[in-house]
Amino acid sequence: MPLLNKLRSGSAVATKPPTGLTRLRVILTVFFALDGFIFAGWVVRIPAIKEQTGASASALGLALLGVSAGAVITMVFTGRLCRRYGSHPVTVVCAVLLSLSVALPPLTHSAAALAAVLVVFGVAYGGINVAFNSAAVDLVAALRRPIMPSFHAAFSLGGMVGAGLGGLIAGSLSPTTHLLGLTVIGLLVTAIAGPALLHLQPPNPPAGRTDPEETPRRLDSRARRLVLVFGFIALCTAFGEGALADWGALHLEQDLDAHPGMAAAGYSLFAGAMTLGRLSGTTLLERLGQTPIIVIGGATAAAGMLLGALAPTVWLALIGFAITGIGLANLFPVAVERAGALAGPNGVATASTLGYGGMLLGPPAIGFMADWFTLPIALTSVAVLAAIAALIGYGTRTPRNPRLDSLQ
Repeated sequence: MPLLNKLRSGSAVATKPPTGLTRLRVILTVFFALDGFIFAGWVVRIPAIKEQTGASASALGLALLGVSAGAVITMVFTGRLCRRYGSHPVTVVCAVLLSLSVALPPLTHSAAALAAVLVVFGVAYGGINVAFNSAAVDLVAALRRPIMPSFHAAFSLGGMVGAGLGGLIAGSLSPTTHLLGLTVIGLLVTAIAGPALLHLQPPNPPAGRTDPEETPRRLDSRARRLVLVFGFIALCTAFGEGALADWGALHLEQDLDAHPGMAAAGYSLFAGAMTLGRLSGTTLLERLGQTPIIVIGGATAAAGMLLGALAPTVWLALIGFAITGIGLANLFPVAVERAGALAGPNGVATASTLGYGGMLLGPPAIGFMADWFTLPIALTSVAVLAAIAALIGYGTRTPRNPRLDSLQ
């Protein structure tokens, strides 16, 4: 009982975690980083793929819809797969599929064919995101610390490296060779990290926490509403991340006459700023709490994206992208962690599905707005949604929920 009281009071937070939990944290971090690396490697080659397929802005937007459509459809079922087979095997299988499918876009020569292969890529991307986020939520509960931002920092760091590498080789290496290289790297990393992950059992839920399989059936109406609220905040965040991933480089290159390498560096800078924000996320959550993180982050992202979209020079736009990355950094991990704490894998799946619904709406919406108005004006929609997330975070502030606080 004294030990249990110490854990509940937080006095044992500094205790060194068991070796198995530390290994699990390292391996999950590797998969988060690999996911970001592969995804960023793809997005920085979108301008070249657009030219290769001859697609208009709206046609490209519809083709990019394939990623989000595949992701959202898969996320609906991945929570069930994680409960049945475990989040670790699902993570490994999806990592293999993600690595293989990233090599397909350069093989297409029409917007329709591009959309078809991007559905496959989206299936893998959506599946791995639900699976390793579910595993991370269990680990957060076992460690009793809000470390979720550190995993998403690894995703952003992988994105920064992937985008930076893509920018360096964009002018000298074809998209086919580049993305095939990502396939080889992804399969090698999975071959090393996958067996280690499969040999580690998911951590047991802490005392007093319900079984994740039973949690979704026992949620009260307030908890269900909270899951949906967190999911909508994730939607606003994913819309912004997807917009900068899919359209940021094109905006810099097309509207501000940036060199292809500089255009690719725009997403790298965004991902780098997001990485820094997420690396400090655990400390900020422990000191400030969830609501200030959402409110301040949403407001900061809104201001940064207005600058990034409307700035008259490349350098000002890059500064705006960096500010946006800092602002958006911790909104998605906070939303997914809280939804998972309330409803287990189903909560992660719900928040992720709504979140990537933002990506589902984002590419075609921005593409059509770019045709109707201009791409800079279309990108201001990111600022609008970030501001809405901040308002929702402020409007739904409530006394601290013991069920949520048990993870902090």
